[in-house]
Amino acid sequence: MKSVQHIYKIGTGPSSSHSIGPRRAAELFAERLTDKNCKVAVELYGSLAATGKAHLTDKAIIEGLSPLEAEIIWKKDEILPLHPNGMVFRAFDNNGRTICSWRVYSVGGGELLDDNGPIQQSSYCMYQFSSISEILAWCIENNRSFWEYCSSNETEDIWEHLRQVWLVMCDAIGRGLSSKQEYLPGSLRLKRKAPAMFSCAHGRTDIYRDFNLLSAYALAVAEENAAGHKIVTAPTCGSSGVLPSVLYYFHKHNDAGTDQILRALATAGLFGSSVAERASISGAQVGCQGEIGTASAMSAGAAAQLLGADCKRIEYAAEMALEHSLGLTCDPVNGLVQIPCIERNAFAAMRAVECATYAISTSGEHIVSFDDVVDAMNKTGRDLQAKYRETAAGGLAEIMRLRLIDRQ
Repeated sequence: MKSVQHIYKIGTGPSSSHSIGPRRAAELFAERLTDKNCKVAVELYGSLAATGKAHLTDKAIIEGLSPLEAEIIWKKDEILPLHPNGMVFRAFDNNGRTICSWRVYSVGGGELLDDNGPIQQSSYCMYQFSSISEILAWCIENNRSFWEYCSSNETEDIWEHLRQVWLVMCDAIGRGLSSKQEYLPGSLRLKRKAPAMFSCAHGRTDIYRDFNLLSAYALAVAEENAAGHKIVTAPTCGSSGVLPSVLYYFHKHNDAGTDQILRALATAGLFGSSVAERASISGAQVGCQGEIGTASAMSAGAAAQLLGADCKRIEYAAEMALEHSLGLTCDPVNGLVQIPCIERNAFAAMRAVECATYAISTSGEHIVSFDDVVDAMNKTGRDLQAKYRETAAGGLAEIMRLRLIDRQ
């Protein structure tokens, strides 16, 4: 299993698989080229081609290749063999001869894969265990916590990385809550809701106030992501509002200190890394259950830890959050990371806290393990028809497309 640094990447929205990953691929391809006067053609396949324009994939690639001249070719009816998010980069000399080519895939969370395997960043460590059951057993046997297991496997810079992650998360919430931008960019002309939700929270009490606050924080980050601004993948751009909102809520309203927050980030990172290693966090591969479901599970585990839960109850909270996200499709209206994506961040954050409070009220014993749900999620996602996996061809995206046609 990879370092939790793979789960928490600082970048710009709206999509980790459609903008962060392709931009990184473009930058890596540009580094390979010795002829800086060549021309580049980039073919986009499958889900990248289907929703790439709305996800700003072409913009990300062109920026990554700059100052090289680039042409984007959309092949939405074709899929490359290893993943729905496939790309082929080709460079040509002045005579039109191919001088370099590369087939690569954006597999979720900004990660890349080519025909030789995952594109690794050498500074990242690898964990001994990839399943939460194995990690839980180690924690119980050694009387240690999840975050301590994380710390024992990571390099020395992990805590500074998590500190930077937390600062970016807080900054995104602050920007989202105070934004004066009325509408998000894109064809939907969707209004920002985070400032109004935050204002509403201050006129309420008890559970109504708490849920409004969680929603406001989640909406703030998700709207910043949709606007193409700086966020943290947790584990993806489309689900980037869930974990920050839960952590920020505990920090601001339940006296959780910075060290506690960083430890909760470490624990959440273990659950996200396990899903990425054993299944997928790519909406194009397993639907939104891999994105929002994983984010909710990460957040539930973090919330349970902040509430004082032991490892068994933390695992139970995460298991419930993912279990009750099974079957969630990825059907972005007009291909934008806005409807239903933004609201899903808010509801996933509330579900995470609900699962945490439920888990700490039990003994922690349960029949279905987190790993069982990951396996079920993986199988369910791959059984979904392609139109329900980020192609914007089915589900809510299809219904709203027909609705908009009828209105014209």
